[in-house]
Amino acid sequence: MTFINDDFMLRTAAARGLYHRYAEKMPIIDYHCHLVPQQIAENIQFRDITQMWLVDGRYGDHYKWRAMRANGVPEEYITGTRSSWEKFEKWAETVPYTMRNPLYHWTHLELSRVFGIDKLLCPATAREIYEECNARLASEDFRGQALIRRFGVETVCTTDDPADDLRWHKMIKDKPFGTKVLPAWRPDKAMAIEEPESFRKYIERLGEASDTVIGSYADLMDVLQKRHDFFASMGCRLSDHGLETFYSEPYNQREVDSVFKNTLDGKTPSPSQQDKYHSAFLHDMAVMDARDGWVQQFHVGAIRNNNTKMYGTIGPDTGYDAIHDLPIAAAGHRFFDRLATEDALAKTVLYCLNPKDYEVMTAMAYTFNDGSIPGKMQLGSGWWFLDQESGIRKQIDALSTLGLLSRFVGMLTDSRSFISYPRHEYFRRILCDILGKDIEEGKLPGSEIDFIGKLVEDISYNNARNYFHF
Repeated sequence: MTFINDDFMLRTAAARGLYHRYAEKMPIIDYHCHLVPQQIAENIQFRDITQMWLVDGRYGDHYKWRAMRANGVPEEYITGTRSSWEKFEKWAETVPYTMRNPLYHWTHLELSRVFGIDKLLCPATAREIYEECNARLASEDFRGQALIRRFGVETVCTTDDPADDLRWHKMIKDKPFGTKVLPAWRPDKAMAIEEPESFRKYIERLGEASDTVIGSYADLMDVLQKRHDFFASMGCRLSDHGLETFYSEPYNQREVDSVFKNTLDGKTPSPSQQDKYHSAFLHDMAVMDARDGWVQQFHVGAIRNNNTKMYGTIGPDTGYDAIHDLPIAAAGHRFFDRLATEDALAKTVLYCLNPKDYEVMTAMAYTFNDGSIPGKMQLGSGWWFLDQESGIRKQIDALSTLGLLSRFVGMLTDSRSFISYPRHEYFRRILCDILGKDIEEGKLPGSEIDFIGKLVEDISYNNARNYFHF
């Protein structure tokens, strides 16, 4: 039997029945990812498996990069100038050492589901697998759009800056290929006043995108509302915020405007001033989302660019971010309470990066459900360091214990890779394994298998379709 087989990770008969009868057939809604819209629009053809899997320009799979560094692979074979084959060879040498890391499962799932290769990747098989993958990537069936269609992906939401002109989304819209590709609003740079020079340059860019000189905080909000409207006209229905923690400090508009103007003048705001600005900005963005009927997402708990030497050498998003441990409960509850009091609380999905916050965040979300929409406030899927088996199981357990797993909008890829969609299969197998084990142990009634199967279908696809209304 091959390692990645039909019953991979399904340990009971009930689990196998749930997966093969209910989960396996469902389409995919990938409501949060980092695919590059230009690559989708241009229907990218990858030159080789190294470009697709390991590194593409300054972007790449920093999960793999971290593992390779930990395995003693020099940087020249990761983000450096070594050839495609040499980089792939070093990855193949690393793979056997990733056992019990999710990369071992993901690597072999992708080889099996994308390329039909059921061999284990190791030094002995590296050349054969490299050449077989490259041969297939040369065909039309392995271009970007075909890869998305292959996995039954109905909708993709990319991650886009408010200053983006969305021209690639327009190109996709004008030449549809069977999967809806929509932008998602990520205004983090308009919040990042910690570095005045970068902030000033970004505000200038945002102003140019809207033909407006932004000189005050009120100007900023006016411009962002116009860009928000533009994104909505292009099909956007979601926002996303990457935060270290929540912010809900008291402030007044005069204080916030002063902080904004001083930062544009090059003055670094104090920690207290930063917190006031962050609090105002997040609140105003949330009100904007509620007014337009969007879903807001909050990804909370990353501490970024920690290796300053490597950040200075190869830049951000290269594998040097980590899990933060700031408190989130008090500020988060104040933030959502104000919105609820003002009747300005949009549908909300919360993601934590620190597993200590699963129960905290679930309880927070369910404090503000109001009966208007099933799952209006909810805990999101395992994210980043937690989108592996242990993290997924803990997320499902926290959500099941303190909320309603049945209303969960399910998995996402959170990836720049066109072949990350087996992660949805991975999640569904784990979900079915959990529920199947509960049935076998008598914790759930076997007589309700059809209803449990419907819940599996809902979590896999239906809940996201009904929640996001794409």
